[in-house]
Amino acid sequence: MNNNGHLISMKNVTKVYKTGKIHVDALRGVDLDIGRGEFVAIIGPSGSGKSTLMNIMGCLDMPTTGEYHLDGRPVANMGIHQLSSIRNKKIGFIFQNFNLLAYATTFENVELPLIFAGKPGAYRKQRVMECLENVGLANWAEHKPTELSGGQMQRAAVARALANEPDIILADEPTGNLDSKSGGEIIDLFEQLNELGRSVVTITHDMNIAHRCHRIIRIMDGLIESEKHNGNGRDKNLTQD
Repeated sequence: MNNNGHLISMKNVTKVYKTGKIHVDALRGVDLDIGRGEFVAIIGPSGSGKSTLMNIMGCLDMPTTGEYHLDGRPVANMGIHQLSSIRNKKIGFIFQNFNLLAYATTFENVELPLIFAGKPGAYRKQRVMECLENVGLANWAEHKPTELSGGQMQRAAVARALANEPDIILADEPTGNLDSKSGGEIIDLFEQLNELGRSVVTITHDMNIAHRCHRIIRIMDGLIESEKHNGNGRDKNLTQD
């Protein structure tokens, strides 16, 4: 562990995308700490740097400059195989478009990260059914994504994210393609996971969802503009939502 004990710790992180002579400063010096067991919302307009920040948190992209420590380990020192292992074992990803394999059953979709992790067949079967039971999809194990509703597909994605019992869940607009009822049910699931000790970070445009998180981080033009703690009188900021 690093000295400050945070699961995620960023210091002066920048990200510059270059296309020919065009340089885009997606992140311009982000300082951010997220502790174990936090439930955090990241908000901001399109193009503000939210997804870039999420990609760096999830080791899907690397900072141009600055330091990023994940569970005390400097990400910059990791090789491609280490990064792949970290993504598989420590991080559960949930996306707006579900990212389920259309030709695979719900069971097979949830099983995939366990196969990548080299888990034996008997364990995989038990663990997949546990995850599906936890999200209310045990009876849909043999159905393919095309046979599921949007809410059910996102529940399947949550089950897949949980398969390897990750330390942190990263969700990018997880309710963006859902109706309000299904979206609320997904956030209910996140709250339950958080109560069990998992850190949850979600990008969202929905302030109703953001206000159910413990902390709201607003990003603007590649910089953290404000942070707000919900309902505990510890506002750190600049701007109220």
